[in-house]
This record gives sequence, structure tokens and C-alpha cells, in this order.
Amino acid sequence: MNTAALREQIKRAQEHEAATGQLLRQLESQLPHLHPTIHLPDVDGRGVLTRFVSAYIDQVPDLLDAAYNVAQEAGIEDQIKPVLKIAEQFFLAPPAIMAGHHGLESLLDEAYLAHRLVEEVNDLYIMHLGRPLIQSDTTVASVIAHNLIGEVFANQLDEAVHHAVDELLNEESFSLESVEAYRERLSSPDTEAAWKRWPSLSRQLGVGLEMENNIGL
Repeated sequence: MNTAALREQIKRAQEHEAATGQLLRQLESQLPHLHPTIHLPDVDGRGVLTRFVSAYIDQVPDLLDAAYNVAQEAGIEDQIKPVLKIAEQFFLAPPAIMAGHHGLESLLDEAYLAHRLVEEVNDLYIMHLGRPLIQSDTTVASVIAHNLIGEVFANQLDEAVHHAVDELLNEESFSLESVEAYRERLSSPDTEAAWKRWPSLSRQLGVGLEMENNIGL
């Protein structure tokens, strides 16, 4: 995994944002048009959204590193590494549909792709093994990111994710002995403890969904 290159790309995008304020202006224009289910604090909604986007992007390299380490330790590196490399490539060599996007705005799209890819892999693991591969709670964060990106374009990104997962993981991927052995480790206290450092990103940043009964997500 070349997450060092991802971190450098994120650093450059943050410097671009500090110099231009491009994302800040974009988010400010979106505030009146956010989906009514998105709940922001009464004070500094623009600042909260900006920090949310920055953290959502920043989390990707850490998440990919953690997923790769888990796959290595579990003996399923051969099955998971190609998926994680696709998530990495979303940053380093974005799909053609990203053309014209720059700075943190572009990285929000790419981070959405990476997070959604991990979510799709998790869904497959839950279906086949009863537990996610990576116990990261980014679902609400990705719903919010979906809205910030825009329904039409975010749906195109979702299609790109579904295509990548369909290409790389199939029924046979979950019938291997290494995957069966990992099933036993998924519910171990050590595995649970390892993922407690991945609380809900949206909850950490004070952004939530009204559909979640107004709990600070």
C-alpha cells in the first residue's frame, strides 16, 4: 500500500484550500440546500461541515492501512489487497468522471469512493461471515458526503464502487480456508478492541441525521 503518497496528496490539497478557500465557499453555498435530514449545530455550521470534509478525507489512508494490516494478520491478504489497491488508485489515478475537480473538492469525491468501497466489502463480509472485515462506522458520514457531492454525481461514484467490488470479490473469495479461519477471529475480544479507535466519524464532528432521532451522530 502506498498510503504515504495519499497523505502527501491530501497535504497538498489542504494547502490549496488554505490558499483559495474554494471548498469553504462551496460548502457555504450548499448550507441552505442540504437535505433536511442532515442536522448541524446551531453555531458555525459552515465550519463544522468544513472540518467534517477534511476529517472524512484524512481518515482514508489510516483506514486503508488498518484494513491491510488486518488482512495480513488474518491470512486473507490475497483477497483484500486488490480491493484496497483500487481504493488507493481512486486517489492516485482518479476515474475519468473526476475530470475538472480540484483540491479538497476532488479529494472529497475520491474519499467517498474509498469509504464506500470499504463499506461494500464490509457488507459482503457480513453476508458471508456474519461480521464486517473492518469495524469502522462511516455509514452516516458517507450519507452526508453523498449529499454534499450531489445526488447525480454521487450515484455515478456508487456505480464505480459496485463495479470494482463485482470485479474483485465473488462467492469463491469467501470459500477459501483462510477466510473460514478468519471467521473465528472476527468475534474475538482482541479484534473488537483493535477497532474501538474507529468511532462514528460524524458523531465525532457533530454532524448527524435527523432520521437517527437527533442523537449527535
